[in-house]
Amino acid sequence: MARSQQLYLFLFVVFVSLQLASADRFTVGDRQGWNPNINYTVWVEKHKPFHVGDWLVFYYQSGMADVVQVDEAGYNKCDASNPISNYSKGRNYAFQLNHTGRYYFICSRGSCYGGMRLAILAERLPPPSPPPSSHRNSAARCRLSSALLALAVSLLSAAAALFHFHP
Repeated sequence: MARSQQLYLFLFVVFVSLQLASADRFTVGDRQGWNPNINYTVWVEKHKPFHVGDWLVFYYQSGMADVVQVDEAGYNKCDASNPISNYSKGRNYAFQLNHTGRYYFICSRGSCYGGMRLAILAERLPPPSPPPSSHRNSAARCRLSSALLALAVSLLSAAAALFHFHP
């Protein structure tokens, strides 16, 4: 592989790692998983807000359940006849919230009527809040900035050594 391709691959891995660091992973239903007779509205209230980039992981019994993404009407009527997406293989399904807005999921195997449906609102990640201005926090910011600078220098040094770049 050419050195420029190696550098691009390295930078891509660093970029993806930074993106993943800001995303959260949620197991739908927590320990109970994606099953009938669970109040997913309560689960949503417990875990919200959800943000673009977050992952929803559905764990279910193979052959007993599926995960169908539907529109709001399909959600309200437990109707999977016009699915946006449908997943029924295996025992789990991971779905990434990739845009702002509402997402609706149901089980099309009759369990939707038993509560097996989920409505999620994905929001933009909020901007970082400005730190309070005090001398103590200023020193902490300075230490954090120094640590981030040291990390950046270490990554660049590693990349230079890895790809034999010399300034």
